[in-house]
Amino acid sequence: MSSDDLGSGGGAQLSLLQGFTAPAAPRGKSSTAARLPVARVVLDSPLPHLDRPFDYLVPAEYDDDAVPGARAKVRFAGREHAAFIVERREFSDSPARLLPLSRVVSAQPVVAPEIFSLAAAVAARYAGSTSDVLRSAVPPRVARVEKEFGIDGPATSPETDTGDAPETGGGTGGRGLFARYSQGGSFLTRLAGGQSPKAILTSLGGYGAAGWPAELAVAVATVWATGRGAVVVVPDQRDLARVEVALTESIGGNQFVRLTAEDGPTPRYRNFLKLLHGQVRVAVGTRSAAYAPVHDLGLVCLWDDGDDSHSEPRAPYQHVRDVLLLRSEQQGCALLFGSLSRSVESQRLIESGWAQPIQADRPTIRVSTPRILHSADTFHTDREPLTHRVRIPPVAWRAAREGLERGPVLIQVARTGFSPALACEDCRESARCRHCAGPLAQSGRAAAVACRWCGRPEILWRCPNCRSPRLRSTVSGAARTAEELGRAFPGTAVVSSSGDHVLDVVDDKPRVVVATPGAEPVAPAGYAAVLLLDGNALLGRESLRALESTLQRWFSAAALARPATAGGVVVVTADDDAAAGHLVRWDPSGAAGRELAGRTELGLPPALRYAALTGTLVAIAAFLDGLALPPSCRIVGPTVVSGAANSPDGPGGAEKTGQQSAAGTHRSLLFFSYRDAAAVVSSLRARKVSLSAKRTTEPVHVRIDPFDLL
Repeated sequence: MSSDDLGSGGGAQLSLLQGFTAPAAPRGKSSTAARLPVARVVLDSPLPHLDRPFDYLVPAEYDDDAVPGARAKVRFAGREHAAFIVERREFSDSPARLLPLSRVVSAQPVVAPEIFSLAAAVAARYAGSTSDVLRSAVPPRVARVEKEFGIDGPATSPETDTGDAPETGGGTGGRGLFARYSQGGSFLTRLAGGQSPKAILTSLGGYGAAGWPAELAVAVATVWATGRGAVVVVPDQRDLARVEVALTESIGGNQFVRLTAEDGPTPRYRNFLKLLHGQVRVAVGTRSAAYAPVHDLGLVCLWDDGDDSHSEPRAPYQHVRDVLLLRSEQQGCALLFGSLSRSVESQRLIESGWAQPIQADRPTIRVSTPRILHSADTFHTDREPLTHRVRIPPVAWRAAREGLERGPVLIQVARTGFSPALACEDCRESARCRHCAGPLAQSGRAAAVACRWCGRPEILWRCPNCRSPRLRSTVSGAARTAEELGRAFPGTAVVSSSGDHVLDVVDDKPRVVVATPGAEPVAPAGYAAVLLLDGNALLGRESLRALESTLQRWFSAAALARPATAGGVVVVTADDDAAAGHLVRWDPSGAAGRELAGRTELGLPPALRYAALTGTLVAIAAFLDGLALPPSCRIVGPTVVSGAANSPDGPGGAEKTGQQSAAGTHRSLLFFSYRDAAAVVSSLRARKVSLSAKRTTEPVHVRIDPFDLL
C-alpha cells in the first residue's frame, strides 16, 4: 500500500529544505560563527505564505546553542518571531543578505529531525502549515525544568535499568491475552523478533485483568523488552489512567511517562524532556503524544480511532490516526490500532491489505461476551405490543430487576441534563428561543426553561405554530432518567455519571448507574446487566457517522457487562434491526465492512477523500477559479452553512455561540480519489499560499477530511 493510499495528501515526504527564501536585510554587525554560520529556521507564524524555511546568520555568541531543533527568535518584516532551527549550513543558497538570529531561546533540541519530517508530512496531508503542527507537537517551554537536563545528547538515568521491572508481556501470561485472537500470537512474535507488523485489534476486553488496557500493555512490553520504544495514544483522561495502571504492572511505573495538557506545563515539559534525552522509552497520552520524541521507536498504538477526541480542534485539524500512520511509514515502526468496535477507516486499511486484523473467532466470542437482547425484535413485540411506546420496555425492566440481584446495572442514555430538548405539547413543534432560535431545555424538574445557546430564560413561551403555552420533553436526559429509576427501584442506590460529574469506577454492590456515552464507569467484576436506551435518537442523527458512532457506543458499553456464562445480559432498544443485529451477533467487523461497502458504492468517505472550503460566496468562487484540479474531482456546492454540527470552528461551534461562524456563510465540498489526493491537496495548499501572499480576497477556511462535517 503506497503513501498515497494512506491519504498522505501529496508530498507527505515534503522536505523543509525546499522552496525557501531569505529575508532581504543588511548583514548584522556582530561576528558570525566560524563553522556552519547559516541557520535554516521555520517561523512560528499562522500565515500560509510564510510556511517555508528561511536562512539566518548564527552570531558567534550563539554558536554552541544554535543546534538543530532549538528554539530561537528572529527578525522578520520588522517584527520579532519565534522560530525553530531546522539545520545548520555552511552556505546559503539565497543571494539576499542575511539577518543574524536575534537570540537562541534555549539550546534544548526540542524538535528531533524525525519530528520535523513528520510535521511537514502532516501539514502536507492536511494543506496546513508546519508551524501549526509543531505547535501541537512541542509543549510550551518551562525554563526552570530545562536546568534539570543536559543538552549533549541522550542522558543516562537509573530509570533505564530494567532489572527490577515486572515481567513483560512477552511471557506466557501476557501472550495469553492475545492468544484468544486469530493472528494475535503471531503479532507478538513478530514484535519480539524486532519486526514492524501493522494490525487492527478488535478487542473483547472491556474490564478487569483481561481488559483492553492490559492488551495494549502487553504489546508495549513486548517491544520494550527488545530495547525499542513505544507511543500509546488514548482519547481521554479516563482511558489514560487505565492504561497507566496496566503499564505499571507490565513494565514498571518508572519506565514510561504521560504526555497530556491536563497535567499542566511543568510536568508535561519534564516528561517531554525525559523522552527527548532517552531516560524513558515509552510515552502514553492524548493527542499530542503522537509526536512524542521516543528514541528507537518500535511501536505506535492508538486506542479507539473512531473517537472524535482524536481530531485536533485547531488548524490544520489533523486526526491522530493519520499522524500515526505517517509516523509508522516514515520511521518503519509497528502499528496497532485497537477498539471494542471498528471504524470504517480501519476497515479500509484491512481491506486494502495494509493492516492485518486481530479478532476473535465465533466460539471465543460466544463464551466471552454477554447475552444480547433486542427489545424491538418480533419475539418481544409479539408478546408485549406496547414495547414501541415506552422508553424502557418490559424486557429491559426485567433485565434490570434481575441484574440488581447479582450486582450493578448500567443504563446508557443519549444525553445529559434533565430535559435537554423541549417541544410543544399540542403540535410537537420544536421549542426555540425567541432571541437566537436556539433549543430550549430544562436542567431540573423545578428549574426554569432556558435557551441552550444564549442562556436566556423563557418564561412566557408560546408555540409560534399553534400558540399553545404547554411544553413537553422530547428526550429524557441522564438526570431525569436517574430520578425516575430512583422511584422505580426504591431502596436501591442510583448514581449518575455524565457531564461535569463523571465516575471512573463503581464497586460491585447492587446499584443502578445512569451514564451518557463515553462516561460509563467500570465495575471491577463487570456489570450484571446493561441497558442501552435511546437507540433511535442515536441512530437518527443527521450524520454520515450516525450508525458507526452508535455501534461504537453500544459495543463500548456492552463490553463492560459480564459474559453470558456469568449471567451478563445486555438489552438494546432501537427499531433498526440491521444496526441492533450487529450488536446481537457481536459483529463489529461485519458492521464496518457493510458500512464501507455502502459508502464505496455511493462515493463517500473514506472510500474517497474530501476537502471543505468555507467562506463567503465571492471568496470561494475566487479560490476555486485558480485551482488546477483533475477531471475526476467532484465539486459540490457552494451551499449555505447551517447548523452547529457544520460549524468550521469544530463540533458545536455555532451552537455554543448561537451564531454562524465568522469564517463564512457558504461551503463547497471537493471529493477526490486517493490516486488524485497528492495533486488536489497540493493544489489547495498552493492556492492558500498564493492568496495569503496577495491578500486580494477574503480568507477561505480549508479543511481536509474533516471528521465532523458529514
